[in-house]
Amino acid sequence: MYHTWMRYFTPSPVHHRLGLVCLGVGLQHGALPTVGPRTLDHHVAVVVSAGAGWYRGADGRRTAVTAPALIWLTPGTPHHYGADPGTGWDEAFVDFSGPATATYTELGYIEPDRPVVPLSDAAPARAAIARIARAARPGNPLLEVETGAAVHELLVALRRARADTNADGDPVLAALARDAFQPLSVAEHAARHGMTPAELRTAVRRAAGCSPKDYLLTVRLGRAKELLAATELPVSAVARRVGYDDPAYFSRLFTRRVGTAPIRFREQQGRSVPGGWSQRVPDPEHPPTIPPRSV
Repeated sequence: MYHTWMRYFTPSPVHHRLGLVCLGVGLQHGALPTVGPRTLDHHVAVVVSAGAGWYRGADGRRTAVTAPALIWLTPGTPHHYGADPGTGWDEAFVDFSGPATATYTELGYIEPDRPVVPLSDAAPARAAIARIARAARPGNPLLEVETGAAVHELLVALRRARADTNADGDPVLAALARDAFQPLSVAEHAARHGMTPAELRTAVRRAAGCSPKDYLLTVRLGRAKELLAATELPVSAVARRVGYDDPAYFSRLFTRRVGTAPIRFREQQGRSVPGGWSQRVPDPEHPPTIPPRSV
């Protein structure tokens, strides 16, 4: 016995220009019929939150699937999978497409070469899929935008839930961020971790989807923006604070990467804050109460 619920959508060409569109959503459980062999022209994320089964790809090899797990179905890839007939499984799936899938693949959020991915927890991904299912109500005027936004959220939730991801953050990235403002080369950063530069590049590419140099630059420029917006430090002092002894080089780099010069950025964003910005992240669901003004 099994239970199946699914809905399919046909977003317009305008919605496709948003980058990601949801083409369908389904919630199923039990001893489901096998799927395939087949080949699709779009992506599908299949989240298995309970039970077990199997997956077979183009190479013909059979891979065990044990919940919690993710099955990636990617365009043009033959696949065949199913739940164990004895145990069945609890499955939720989302069909999606759009030009942003190429970027998510480049960043490592979608992994065509690893179709079965163990997860540490399926609940966040199921929550994102549940939002898509609720948006599928008849007559919802925001259907395409609401479901497309939830696909972005789903990809982030799946990336965070990979079993090989540290729930407290990647220790290599944390160390790079901590040391980002020191005048260290990539090779010197690698040596601090007992790694070769190639090993560091592989670790950072897998965790952040970019090279160590780009990751360090992102951290440095983010801090530079904060200093420009929240302090009155000269640009030369900001440059030194984020690891650049040559203010002219920093200004050129900032302008090329940000799209505007440091001084112009300060004019647009600057707001002097005595003592700097707070490092405490507020809870958006429980903002501090501002007392009413006394008359």
